[in-house]
Amino acid sequence: MTDEGFGVVRPLPGNGLVAHVGGLLLVCDAAEAVVEDLLGALRETAASGGDGRALARRVAQVLAVMMGEPVACAVAGPVTGGVAVLVSGPAFASVTGSGGEVQLAGRDALTWSDRLVPGPVTRVELRLPEAGEAHPLARLDGGVIVGGGVWCDLTEGGASSAVQRPAPRTETAPPAVQPSAPQPSAPRAEVASPAEPSLPPASARPEWSAPPADSAPPAPYPMSSPEHYPPVPVPTPAPELQLSAPPAWQPDPMPVPPQGPPSGPVPQEEVETARASGIGGDPVDVRDQPFEYELLTPGGPQAAPEPPAGPEPQPESRPLVYGVDCKNDHFNDPRVPYCAVCGIALVQRTLVPYKGPRPPLGVLLLDDGMTLRLDTDYLVGRDPERAPEVADGSVRPAKVTSPDGSVSRRHLRVALDGWDVNLVDLGSVNGTQIQPPGDPNFYDIPPNEAVAILPGTTVRIGVSRTMRYESHRNR
Repeated sequence: MTDEGFGVVRPLPGNGLVAHVGGLLLVCDAAEAVVEDLLGALRETAASGGDGRALARRVAQVLAVMMGEPVACAVAGPVTGGVAVLVSGPAFASVTGSGGEVQLAGRDALTWSDRLVPGPVTRVELRLPEAGEAHPLARLDGGVIVGGGVWCDLTEGGASSAVQRPAPRTETAPPAVQPSAPQPSAPRAEVASPAEPSLPPASARPEWSAPPADSAPPAPYPMSSPEHYPPVPVPTPAPELQLSAPPAWQPDPMPVPPQGPPSGPVPQEEVETARASGIGGDPVDVRDQPFEYELLTPGGPQAAPEPPAGPEPQPESRPLVYGVDCKNDHFNDPRVPYCAVCGIALVQRTLVPYKGPRPPLGVLLLDDGMTLRLDTDYLVGRDPERAPEVADGSVRPAKVTSPDGSVSRRHLRVALDGWDVNLVDLGSVNGTQIQPPGDPNFYDIPPNEAVAILPGTTVRIGVSRTMRYESHRNR
């Protein structure tokens, strides 16, 4: 382990540029026009004591102004609890962490891909397409050289198995955080320009943590889960009625006109109709035949063809959840004290929960005016349309971008579970924070864990984008 936080860094042969400065790694195509800007972002981040998250944000700002084909580059750096990685163009990254090997390819996104890989991390590899294999004796402790990539083994040279973020140079450790009441993070400065935002160090932003199992708070509502609901009586279905076709109605016969030759010539089409019906002999005037009426029943031998049917009604697509009806038959969350539609009080003792289609749970209002109706799950990010979960139809895409490049390609999933709205940060580099209603502070949520939010919660996506959860339900 070097004093910057990495183990042995071995360059890979190639024609690009490889840089290792202050524990931060950069690999890029030497022919790109933004090489100097990328190296400048690396040096400035290292000089200010920034970590991998800050480096990814600075590099994203450089890439955001480029036109044409994506720039071939990859960066990586340690953060608290893991390694932040960003890959663009034909570059490739591989990080082995606690969850196994994570691979990122810049070609998978229209812009770039980034990820926060949780530790402990044992190996990091950044590679350009033409990179060769590392020489076992080559080593890059610091500087910029010609190469095609880097290969970092964090277990060599007495390195520990976890990447640690460099300690802040002028900061002191924050006070201990109680699990049941996490201390708020320092407010972040709003970004007014593409310049590097003023952010507190990651170590000063306490992560959200669930209370211990043995000290879980009591449920805030009388019935907090379907398991606590009283059994629902299931009515016995009535026997199916056997329907049969009604007997054919025979009207009174119509008066038959007097026999004799027709008063006028018989049209030729009537003659042909009579012959086609099997009437032999001389042409017979069909007007002389008695009128007969027969009730046509579906499926019968004399049934007329049915008109073309329209589109079949689709089955109910909304998920079924346990709920209760108010006295006005409005379906509600069984935990709320008042009806969300008419506001009438719900007396829990007299309500019988049953499964019914879940109504929309409200909306998410983004800071740019976009509204997301909460009737399904959403994938929020810079480039969500290309995600596999959007392609298979399990979620809807919600494209959210930021001028500072702090929103990941797949940043956040909004998951509906029963009557609750959950947030799942998908390992984004710049993270997701929540501000509970009535609380002036923001709190980090852990990656890849579902965190339920209440109506009135403000959600910060990355650094500068926010959205607010609004619900018509009365808590």
